[in-house]
Amino acid sequence: MAAMQDGVSFQPIAVKWHALAQRRLAYMRELDRNGRWKRYYTSEEFVLYLRDAERAVMLWARLAGEPPLPSHSDVRPAA
Repeated sequence: MAAMQDGVSFQPIAVKWHALAQRRLAYMRELDRNGRWKRYYTSEEFVLYLRDAERAVMLWARLAGEPPLPSHSDVRPAA
């Protein structure tokens, strides 16, 4: 359940951040799929960024009160 302060629900904000985290994860998975990550990251860095993106999606899903997405979803990267 999302927090409330002074009668204002933070749930809509958490939903937006969850969507942003999902787009970030989709972008990272796209980099992984096509191998472009090698231009920008070392393998150790990329693994850390990918895990961080996955944790962010799970965290914001929990805060937004939404079920986490399966490991492979239809969420497309932004841009």
